[in-house]
Amino acid sequence: MTQSVSQRRKVCVVVNSRANYGRIKSVMRAVKNHPRLELQLIVGASALLARFGNVQESIAADGFRAMATVHSIVEGETPTTMAKSTGLAILELATQFENLKPDVVVTVADRFETMATAVAASYMNIALAHTQGGEVTGNIDESVRHAVTKLAHIHFPATLRAADFLVRMGENPDTVHFTGCPAIDLVAETDLTLPPDIFSRYRGVGADLDPSKPYLVVLQHPVTTEYGQGFAQVNETLQAVASLKMQTAWLWPNVDAGSDDVSKGLRMYRERHNPDWLHMYRNFGPEDYARLINSAACVVGNSSSGLREGAYLGVPTVNVGSRQQGREHGPNLVTVGYHAAEIAAAIRSQIAHGRYPSSHLFGDGNAGVRIADHLATAKFRIQKRLSYT
Repeated sequence: MTQSVSQRRKVCVVVNSRANYGRIKSVMRAVKNHPRLELQLIVGASALLARFGNVQESIAADGFRAMATVHSIVEGETPTTMAKSTGLAILELATQFENLKPDVVVTVADRFETMATAVAASYMNIALAHTQGGEVTGNIDESVRHAVTKLAHIHFPATLRAADFLVRMGENPDTVHFTGCPAIDLVAETDLTLPPDIFSRYRGVGADLDPSKPYLVVLQHPVTTEYGQGFAQVNETLQAVASLKMQTAWLWPNVDAGSDDVSKGLRMYRERHNPDWLHMYRNFGPEDYARLINSAACVVGNSSSGLREGAYLGVPTVNVGSRQQGREHGPNLVTVGYHAAEIAAAIRSQIAHGRYPSSHLFGDGNAGVRIADHLATAKFRIQKRLSYT
């Protein structure tokens, strides 16, 4: 017998960025389709901003209805504005949680908006579910991820090592459920055939790209703990890619502190050189992004997608710098420093190697359903205790 809406457990998912959406979409769908759950969706932060791809439009096109929107980004992309954006998001999310009265709030990974979600929910005695906890990386993300872990009441780690780390951090083993990463669900279920119009459909600026010929995908975000160095760092990557003269789809950086430095480097290079091999994009939909990197000769930069979705797909990946330092990865990835010659050599080597075997390190494509089932049956204890043994 189907339960009435009033009897279902209300699960509030907060989507704050393009990457955030790709890593929670399968959970949203599983919750929406679950007979014992009711999906509440809040869209906020950079997911509402056109210059970061206007993810809100993709969410609506996928059939999800936002029950609330939260504008919380303070312009400037500095450490100060990042902290202020977090504070503003806490204020706004607290109001929305009070209005929606969810039974459980789901937050994703390690961004500063994730911290705001966790603080607001936990102070309001709302059960907090956290995906992708227990992982190790560089950047401020490392600190945010573990802070959210200590606020969360139920955990859905993406790897077995991450699950072990959560327990060793003092989380009750009964609240830690290894599910895999929801991002892998989209990759596993998507027809990865590259649409012939993929490069023209998403517009952007730059040279025309031919999907039938080899291409690179580059995505390099600022590293907040190396604030002020983004301009020099992205220029090293630009020099490396330019030396290869291979057509390149380059995605715009995220909203983290230092984004303006990275963006400035990209704009100046394009305006000075007008390269016939480079096209810059704001965003691709989650499924099209999977198709894009699946057909790429190599993925370059410091996005976790190269080591997460890239591992499942077996796509050659060159990780640049310290942003993913210490994170688990499959055999498809090599890490280099911020040196143009080193980056270029690594790209050439990875292209020459070609595809790698698929790795299921981050999941098998069924994380969303597993997470929804746990959310439907979990018994939450709001008062947390350390459980070291």
